[in-house]
Amino acid sequence: MAMERCGDRVDARDLDRVRANHQALTPLGFLDWAADVYGSRTGCIYGQERRSWAEIRRRCRRLASGLRGLGVRPGDIVSVLLPNVPAMLECQFGVPMAGAILNALNDRLDAATLVAILGHAEATVLITDTTYAPVVREALCRLAGPILVVDLVDPAEAGQALGQLTYEELLDQGDPEAAVPPPTDEWSPISLCYTSGTTGPPKGVICNHRGAYLNALGSALMLGLRADSVYLWTLPMSHCNGWTLPWAITAAGGTHVCLRRPEPGRIFRLLVEEQVTHLFGAPPVLNMLVHCPREVLAALRRPVEVLAGGAAPTDAVIEAMEAMGFRVTHAYGLTEAHGPAMFSAPQRAWQDLPSPERARMMARQGVRSAIVPELQVADPTTLRPVPNDATTLGEIMLRGHSVMAGYLKDPAATAEAFAGGWYHTGDLAVVHADGYVELRDRVQDIIVSGGENISSLEVEQVLQRHPAVLEAAVVARPDPVWGEVPCAFLVLKPDASRPDPAQLLRWLRQQLASYKLPRRFVFGTLPKTATGRVRKDELRQRARLLD
Repeated sequence: MAMERCGDRVDARDLDRVRANHQALTPLGFLDWAADVYGSRTGCIYGQERRSWAEIRRRCRRLASGLRGLGVRPGDIVSVLLPNVPAMLECQFGVPMAGAILNALNDRLDAATLVAILGHAEATVLITDTTYAPVVREALCRLAGPILVVDLVDPAEAGQALGQLTYEELLDQGDPEAAVPPPTDEWSPISLCYTSGTTGPPKGVICNHRGAYLNALGSALMLGLRADSVYLWTLPMSHCNGWTLPWAITAAGGTHVCLRRPEPGRIFRLLVEEQVTHLFGAPPVLNMLVHCPREVLAALRRPVEVLAGGAAPTDAVIEAMEAMGFRVTHAYGLTEAHGPAMFSAPQRAWQDLPSPERARMMARQGVRSAIVPELQVADPTTLRPVPNDATTLGEIMLRGHSVMAGYLKDPAATAEAFAGGWYHTGDLAVVHADGYVELRDRVQDIIVSGGENISSLEVEQVLQRHPAVLEAAVVARPDPVWGEVPCAFLVLKPDASRPDPAQLLRWLRQQLASYKLPRRFVFGTLPKTATGRVRKDELRQRARLLD
């Protein structure tokens, strides 16, 4: 029997979006909420410095107003090269509050890469810490277009000012009560994050206000952030906007603890003194804590939740961290997804497993975040999902709110990444019977060192420019500190003498950032397939067996 209906059916097309019922999503509003609700509470700690949420809002408004006074207009790129200090947190809000697009730069980049990024982004302003003066000076000398430099001067740090004014002078020029209109379109860019150039030159990933808002809330949910949460910054805020955690912690009204350098003694002291509840650690940070000297080790007064990203932490590291009082959750993400997209959501049944087995379950990349509506591991050509057999390889693909808008000035790469209506991550994985994903390989042989991606192709191309080298193949080699480091296998020209490794490193340092340098050189022949392609799977096995 058909159900009787009265009146007209509800049709959303008949309803209007008006000011009363619609506003563009943006994480910038989290700052107002934190300042309105917890204005007198400490929002940021840096050494002896304590700043309330009300003061942080005033400083962010000053920054936005000061940038507009310099001539920064909506859509302009403001690049930022800073460590994890309060100014870096303020830039996550103040730059987009000015209507500009935040371009946070990795402080491990060499001058040539800085020039390439600043030029490609057409940045109008560079806010930089004076400790980076040598590499910034070299980049500025080679940069074609004009750029206004603002120096962050830390009295406790050595460095040279290169710009026209200091960061504090810029804030002094701003208005702490300046109006901050929300973006009219949530699709508009909030940040421009550059990849590590694993498939060629770095690509500029355009992140928008909507994706940043949703991913920040997803991160807050994933970590269980609350108003009494205290987060220690060991993850660089320059890395994909700190995986949206600057906004997530603010959304919870928690406390940011800034740390210029992630040194083990300093980390443990802050964990205890500031009663830290959360931190994010790439494998090098976790290894640093596990293997820290006894004299700096401190007993934790409370459990600390650790979100581990980058390369997967080993089972042994997870076990050791748990024994020290840390609770580790492994997450997987990409710059193109605004940060975290998957995490190894703990199950109650895991608690009864032996420690090694529980650590193995936790080390997997896991399941999609609550704000990622669709994720699959599938054949990259047919888009057919792989079976949950823990054996069949497929590519991790994402679809939904937090996927990037696209690559700056690169429609071809954007179209390729979005082929078939999915974002193709380039990472190969399997799916276990319980639906949890485990990463197995990387399509482009990416080396993940200290949470940073290194293109093996880039290192190979540089090596092959050496006068003694005929062929080069670079693969990842496990490392107890960095997770992975490059290992170079070299074939020399027939009449060439073997170069001294130390001399070869000196030559490479002129062309590569220090973290991209191979830690081992192996001379000989390269195994190849019948079609002449290098067998990198075999080389990886050889690299693991090196003394």
